[in-house]
Amino acid sequence: EVQVVESGGGLVQPGGSLRLSCAASGFTLSSTFMSWVRQAPGKGLEWVSTINLGGDSTTYVDSVKGRFTTARDNDKNTLYLQMDDLKPEDTAVYYCIKAGAPQASWGQGTRVTVSS
Repeated sequence: EVQVVESGGGLVQPGGSLRLSCAASGFTLSSTFMSWVRQAPGKGLEWVSTINLGGDSTTYVDSVKGRFTTARDNDKNTLYLQMDDLKPEDTAVYYCIKAGAPQASWGQGTRVTVSS
């Protein structure tokens, strides 16, 4: 069964950092593109980042460029999102998604709240 489990969210002050994790099972991360998307309170889904098959190319939405870094540990089959210099507008539930996965199969996400 294909499954992802996100973790690492929490409450952080503006300017702080968090590292989100996405543990995958039932498939190999290196066999597919993986993305992070987020949903802020009362808003729609927003794409955040994508990492390619080789793990050597990442893309980001402009609002997080220079602050967020997506990486992958093939041995642990885990995806990460390192978030630095967090801003209140980064507050959202963050999901990691496998390319082509229907939304009904997504994980529960992990909530990030940036507030003083």
